[in-house]
This record gives sequence, C-alpha cells and structure tokens, in this order.
Amino acid sequence: MDLTFFSKFAGISGCDAFCFAPIRPTSPPGDFFGYTDIFKAIREGDRLVHHPYETFDCVVQFIAQAAEDENVLAIKQTLYRVSGNSPIIASLIKAAENGKQVTVLVELKARFDEENNINWAKKLEKAGCHVIYGLTGLKTHCKIALIVRREEDGIRRYLHLGTGNYNDSTAKIYTDLGLFTCNEQFGADASSLFNVITGYSRPPEYKHFIVAPHGMRSFFEYMIRQETENAKKGLPSGITVKVNSLVDPKIIELLYEASKAGVRVQLIVRGICCLIPGIEGVSENITVMSIVGQLLEHSRIFRFENAGNPRIYMGSADWMPRNLDRRVELVFPIEDETQKARAFGILDTMLSDTTNARFMQSDTSYEHVDLRGKKKISSQLTFYHEAQARLKELQSIEKDSVLIPIHSAEE
Repeated sequence: MDLTFFSKFAGISGCDAFCFAPIRPTSPPGDFFGYTDIFKAIREGDRLVHHPYETFDCVVQFIAQAAEDENVLAIKQTLYRVSGNSPIIASLIKAAENGKQVTVLVELKARFDEENNINWAKKLEKAGCHVIYGLTGLKTHCKIALIVRREEDGIRRYLHLGTGNYNDSTAKIYTDLGLFTCNEQFGADASSLFNVITGYSRPPEYKHFIVAPHGMRSFFEYMIRQETENAKKGLPSGITVKVNSLVDPKIIELLYEASKAGVRVQLIVRGICCLIPGIEGVSENITVMSIVGQLLEHSRIFRFENAGNPRIYMGSADWMPRNLDRRVELVFPIEDETQKARAFGILDTMLSDTTNARFMQSDTSYEHVDLRGKKKISSQLTFYHEAQARLKELQSIEKDSVLIPIHSAEE
C-alpha cells in the first residue's frame, strides 16, 4: 500500500494540536550568506549545507545560475528522484536552449518514480540535452552535479555532491547534506566518473572519490580492518557510521572483529540493521541507535578515527550488498578543516539524541533512552535551532558592519 495519502491529514484545519510545529528552512544557508554569486562563494571555500534546516534553494540556484551564465560551457548531472514540477529540470532545459552542453543521467529504474522519470527524460531530450539511461545491469544512485565554467585563469569545475536526491519536495522533510566545491582534484574525479557513466571510459583510479561497484566495498573493508589493527597496536581507534540500512554480511563480520579487538563502534541506523550489538565476546563494543522523528533521516556519514587523525566521508550508499556491488554510488571525503569540524559536530549531536533515539538491545528489541539524570535532546530540533541562530548572528553582523550606512542618503 502507498501510505503517503496519510500526509494529506496534516493539512486539515483544526488539527494543529496533533501536528509537529513546522521546521522551516533558513534562507540563505549560513555558508552562502551575503553572496549573490554562488560561484564566487564556492571559489572562496568549500560550502556545506544541511537540509532541511537550511534551504535546498541553493542547490536549485546552483543549476539555475549555471543555465543563464554565459561563461558556463557544460552541465552534467545525475537524477534519481525529482519532484513532479522540478525547477532543476526546468533549468537544465533552459541551459540546453541557451546552447550549453547538458548531459543528464536519468535513472529509469528508480522505484516508484519510473513513469515520472521517463516523462522527464523525454522532455530533456526534446530540449536538446544528452540523456543517458545508466549502465547495463547497474542502477545509478549517486548524487552529483558538475558545472564546467570558463574563467580568466582557465577552465574551472564546480561540484555539488550530496547524500540525497535532487528533489526540492522531499528536501523539505528528508535530512541530507550537500557539499559545494571547486577543488581541482575533486573536479578531475567528477569528470572521470561522468566518463564512466556515459560509457566513454572504463573505471579509473580516483584520487578522492570512492565509487561503487568497483572500489567502495574494498575501501570500507580496508578502513574497518585498519581500525582493528590500530586498536591492537594501542593506537586511537573508532568507527562512527550513519546509514539507512546495515545488511551486508561481510561488513557486519568485520565490525564484529573490530569490536573484539576493542574498537568502539557507534552505529546510527534508521531502518533495517542485521548486526546485533551487546553480545558478549562478539559485539559488546558496538552500539546501534535509530533516530526516528519528525524528519526522515536520510544522510549517510562515515567517520574513522585513523590513529588520531580522523577522516570523515559522506555520500549516497548504505551498507547493503545492492549499494556496494550492484549500483553506481558515490562517497566523498570532507577535507576542508572548517567543514570537517562541522561534520564531526553533526555526528556528535546525533549521538547525543535522547528524544527520538532508540537503542537496539542484544535480543534485537529497541528501547528509548532512559532520561533519568539526562537532558531531553532532539538532534533534529537542535540542528534547526542552530541553523536559525547562525543566520541571525550573520544578519546581526551585517547590520552592524561599518560598511553598511545606518541611515540612507535621503535621511
């Protein structure tokens, strides 16, 4: 059954008392505050956006500005699920009409969105976009947009890399993260990935990207084994992962081995989890929590302590055989120190949740957090309030800036 019809009940007048107070995205996101030129903002540093606490409009504007910018030569993007009246599709069509090279991969096997995606693909093709339907036998699930722009110092590549779909509707109720960057090596990896997707080349050796199905499984298996070895050597070790599902038998086996070696493993798994924590001699160093609240937790984040030099990654893949072996997936590192610290903070806030969190027991049942002696914390409301506070602080700084006159010339 399609239970989405229940969402209509939320709009019935007189039922406000039964509804959550709405979470309204801050606009613009803090990382883009004060900028009208999105490319200028990205040139000055990597930008990280947390949806839906911060508006998805920055992603929409990224494509919209590219479509109208005379210096933009090409736009390449993957589309898995898009909204019924997608502004991103409209911008891609406009870009093609403006003479830009537009390449779009439309995944026709996106479950429940097959018909919608076929219709969009036809419209894109009609507008002159180069539409690709994926690689044979593989579902393309990665979330990436590449913009190639001509600038004074040469050609520059701008990227958006995400954990969620290019869907402005679900972006209001799904929690996701997006990274904007013009890092040259990331750009080279992005070009290589699109060459693979479009069939122009075989999978290369990526410098920074982790891409399924050819390298992601081996990467994660290596990282878990590395933490296990670090623990055995007495070096700092630890694994913190947030995914929608944890099903893969090999990954679970390696996590058990890590636990037995003394690695602290903290898992945030919203849905299906086939790993059992708290088993003596097997998984007593593993905790599994599920955050189910007002918003649907959708982001995927992976942190490895790495002997005291923590590394953190984000992307589209869950720890399931289908994601690691039968899909085109993308996981990318957060390397900018400011954004890395912010990403660490996001994980820490989720781990501190005492309102929407449930912990799996060794008998596979789930229990709410015992609040005795603990503060009531909702990670989702914390992120919302932090986004609002950050924007207000930036607005206050702008208002008090010596560069902005307090009174207009007319006064």
